[in-house]
Parts: sequence; C-alpha cells; structure tokens
Amino acid sequence: MAPYESDDNTNEDLRTGRRKAARYVVPVAVLGVAAATIGLVPAFAGSGDPDLPDITAQQLIEKIAASDVQQLSGTVKISTDLGLPNLGGLENSLGGGMGGGGDDSGSSADPSSKLLELASGTHTLRVASDGEDKQKLSLLDKAAEYSVIHNGDEVWAYDSASNEAYHVKDSSGAAEKGTKGKADDVPATPGELAEEALKAADDTTSVTVDGTAQVAGRDAYKLLIKPKASGSTVGAISIAVDSKTGLPLKFTLTPASGGAAVIDAGFTKVDFSKPAASTFDFSPPKGTKVTEGDEAKAEGKADRAQPKGGEDLGKEFQGLNVIGEGWSSIAQFDTGGEGMPSESSGAGDAGRFLDSLGDHVTGKFGSGTVFSTRLVNALITDDGKVYAGAVTKDALVKAANAAK
Repeated sequence: MAPYESDDNTNEDLRTGRRKAARYVVPVAVLGVAAATIGLVPAFAGSGDPDLPDITAQQLIEKIAASDVQQLSGTVKISTDLGLPNLGGLENSLGGGMGGGGDDSGSSADPSSKLLELASGTHTLRVASDGEDKQKLSLLDKAAEYSVIHNGDEVWAYDSASNEAYHVKDSSGAAEKGTKGKADDVPATPGELAEEALKAADDTTSVTVDGTAQVAGRDAYKLLIKPKASGSTVGAISIAVDSKTGLPLKFTLTPASGGAAVIDAGFTKVDFSKPAASTFDFSPPKGTKVTEGDEAKAEGKADRAQPKGGEDLGKEFQGLNVIGEGWSSIAQFDTGGEGMPSESSGAGDAGRFLDSLGDHVTGKFGSGTVFSTRLVNALITDDGKVYAGAVTKDALVKAANAAK
C-alpha cells in the first residue's frame, strides 16, 4: 500500500466520523487513530478473493464503530502461542504446592480462572448473543464443555467435567457487572480482540486496508495495523471485517520475529439470525455442586490473612511510569525489594528453575534477568526494578540504562 499523504479535509472527515460513531455500541476510542496514520488507499481484491466496493481504512474503521450486531450465533476457533514455558518444572521444584486458579471461590466453574485456558493452545468456542441481556460462551473440549450464560440479571457458569456451577444473581445489575469483571477480562472473540487493538492505535501506527477475504462464508475486508517504528515485538495485526455488518470476523496478531501467529481467532461459522430463547436457559443438573459468587467472595476475603499493618499489596509497587509511546512503550515500576530469586542468591531449586527461564543481562543499571514470551518481555533488575512491554530485550536494557 502506498503511504498516506496529508489532505486538508482529513481532520474534518475524522471529526465527522467520530460524531457518527458515538451513537453505536463499539467505543469511540476505535476512531482515536490520528489522521496522519490512516491509509486512504482503497481495498483491492486478489485472485480468488471477493470483489467488493472500494473502501478506505478510515471508512472501514467507521464501519466497525457503527456495527450494531445484536443477534448472532457461531463457532470461533482461537489459537494462542505466546511461547510460554511449561511451568510444571516450577511446581515440582516447589513441592507441587501451586494451588488452583487463585480465585476466591475455589470452584472450577469460576470464569476468572477457567477462561485463562484461552491464553495457550487451540480452543473451539461456541458463542451466541441476543441483545445486551443474553449471551452465551461455551468452551468445548473433547469430552467436556464449559459454559458462561448471561440471561437478564443472572449469570451461570457450568463445568461439565467437574459437575460444578458458579452463580451470580443481582436484580440491581451487579450480575452483569460481575460478568464484565470476569469473563470479559479475557478477550475471546474477534470483535473483542479487534476493539483492544484499535484502542491502541495512535500516531505511532500505520493503518491500511489490505485487500479482501472470505471468512466463515462471509465476504470481508482486511484491516492491517502495524507499528511504524522498530523495537516492538508486534509485527502486524490483521482484522477481517464483515462487509455487510461491520463485525470483525477474524483477528490475527503476528510477531515481529516471524513464525506462527501469537493470536489467531476467527469465526468458522456465523449466523446473524435470532438464537432460540432456550439457548440462554440454564438449570444445574442434579448433583451439581453450586457456588454462589457473592458468598464465595465474602468467604475468600475472610479467610485470607491481611498483610502486616493492613497494607494493600499494590502499595508495594513504587510509582508506575510509562517510558516511550505507542507500541514501543515500556511500563516501569519499583517492587521496593530485591530482584528475582536466583540460585546465586540462595533460593535453591526454585531459584535454579527461574534462572533457566530468563536471560542474564548487565548494563549501567547493574544486572538483571529478562523473561521473554513471543509478545511481552520483562526485565527485572537485581535491585527490584521492573521494565515490561511488548518490546525487544534490547529495548528493555536500553530503557533501564537510560533510567540511571
């Protein structure tokens, strides 16, 4: 695609687009892309791709923002490859004492821990929606199914493998808010992933239309988002957008290092007709262990010991700073203590295992360890400072040196 050249009318066009998009469900932040970053070259169809009317990146972003799909059902396949190490060795080193998902309820059906499974591997989801008050997401396994169902003022989560259910009910709407704080913390659909990516688009970003495609039997445009500068671990994000409804159908994030996608989530089937009302009905099967969400939280808070002086854990982190901007930004904070445990510091097997996960680095800041995934890297210095972001190891070391 040819680079965008400035146009006197572009800023006014963007302002108009923002006003129009403000009426719709997708946040206006989607349109917060600076005018100079948006490619105005229309889409083109490659061989075998659907031949759709020309559209610019600005128009396509507005189309996403204006999308108001309330009813749908379908199947989503999501693959995540962050390059995370197998933590089984750590569990063995510590005597197998790494408990469940860390939620207050202790229930295997609690969405706050269960949906974290989407952070690795390949999974198949069934999704359904009928307006703001009825949604269902099911995580399918070979011999089991895990579902989160929101119907009015009730939220149920059910794990068929353990025959456990998690329930929240609140006529004031807290049930819906509770869902937002749990299931929706883990973006699972192409639309949710696209929304997060577009929020991050600013003048450090190139946004263009990269042709057309067919996804789940639907004609779609492809929106391509790329960091302008080097230093980020993000190579590119491709979003396939349904040409009729504006709904993102597929989301793919590829790393700057190349290889397989870090995240690849897309509909394999999608239907925009109204789902059957029974889709959102749920009653726990006989013998199901049911955990009431509010009760579990209260019990969990009562059981946990308070730190000395009643200090909040977050206060131990001194002054969170953001270094740089856009895709190359780095979060920096001070833990107020020592760096990571290591074999040399006398941490034994646990320290030896942590040493094996990271790369030892030195610089003006002293020394430290970089822990890497294919997307997010973190440098923890020996004096307890942390530098983290979707940036390269060299970028972290450079930031730590500059901070001295």
